[in-house]
Amino acid sequence: MILRDPVHGLVELEADEEDIVAALLEAGELQRLRRIRQLGLASLAYPGADHTRFSHAIGAAFVMTRFIRRMRQVHDELPFWQRVTTERARDALAAALLHDVGHGPFSHLFEEAMPNGPRHETWTSRIILDPGTDVHRILSRYDSTLPGRVAELVHGRHELTFLARAVSGTFDVDRCDYLLRDAYFSGVGYGSFDLDWLLRSLRLGVAPADGGPPPLAIDGAKGLPAIESFILARLFMFQQVYFHKTCRASEWLMARILARVRELLVDGTRLPALPPAIATLARDGDAELGQYLALDDALLWTAIAEWQTATDAVLRDLCQRMVRRQLFKTVELYGSDAEPERRRELYERAREVAASAGLDPEIYVGLDCASDLPFDDSDGSLSVIFPTGAPRRPGDVSYLLGRLRGQRLSRVRLVFAEELREAVVRAVEG
Repeated sequence: MILRDPVHGLVELEADEEDIVAALLEAGELQRLRRIRQLGLASLAYPGADHTRFSHAIGAAFVMTRFIRRMRQVHDELPFWQRVTTERARDALAAALLHDVGHGPFSHLFEEAMPNGPRHETWTSRIILDPGTDVHRILSRYDSTLPGRVAELVHGRHELTFLARAVSGTFDVDRCDYLLRDAYFSGVGYGSFDLDWLLRSLRLGVAPADGGPPPLAIDGAKGLPAIESFILARLFMFQQVYFHKTCRASEWLMARILARVRELLVDGTRLPALPPAIATLARDGDAELGQYLALDDALLWTAIAEWQTATDAVLRDLCQRMVRRQLFKTVELYGSDAEPERRRELYERAREVAASAGLDPEIYVGLDCASDLPFDDSDGSLSVIFPTGAPRRPGDVSYLLGRLRGQRLSRVRLVFAEELREAVVRAVEG
């Protein structure tokens, strides 16, 4: 199979072990990812960010082929039972392709808006392990035990530590693809890093004393700049794209819509165009797999369009705002204003403004605290190896990574209905 990809160029998947990718792409559960946007509602801020989980899945699988190729260049020093065999390569490719198959509409946004439901990782395992899915049937054609192995790999568990970390780890194929892909489609340059040199600099670390497989390592003489650029790319993408004020405000509004739907369903209110999975997730905190797989972005948008005429005034208003892109506004809190006690005080002021305007503070005002840990090497999943000397952690040999290690990136904002902006700003500044 040969594909053209705007991020990786020519994607060639022609080896025998790579035919599992083409086979799995026929699965209905994979095709569903064409209808789920990678970045949720980010296109409301970055108009080009309409790419899907489907293209990302292919990209991650392709990066895995390159990772496997590199491991085979350096694994001759290992005993044969610790090398990347054809079977292990097939397992890893399937896991890379399927790692996001359990995402709901608008990707991460959906599980944040339905906090009582299973996480997307749980749905991924169910899809892989359920005998009724196309994915399970295709995997089982290769080996009846393959679904179980792939499910374990998706969660970062495998007898070869370096293979597990490539699927789920600090420098996994998921991150290697989504940083480049999200930057490309968002139209920003922050997510660029030297993937070619990063892969070329990978090697195997020092095997543990018990004879187990070695961890991943980076060539310290050549690879540190590639690792630094990777970490900086991730930091900048969170700062400039993932935590963008419009992205966060639109996600807040969508979460309020689904929260209102949950409240109405619990009270026994009937809603038009209600997807069955939304109803059961709201009532029971779970749904049948078939119901969940029927969910995609288009289905939820259709429901929101229908709810613009709902009898409930709040749901009607929220949905009209979303369809018309009349998003909530934000005020970012910096310095001492972002400290817990102070931000709580400012949040209460904003709630008072909403109440005075006749709007429910629980719905029309929020405190959005977004955070991420850009770099942490405490788990020892990647070491740096120089021609002489013992392996060291990246943060110990890089000034840049040492300063970033363990430092949490946080953005704290008040979120509120657009018509409250002037009053909220006055209340905050006062």
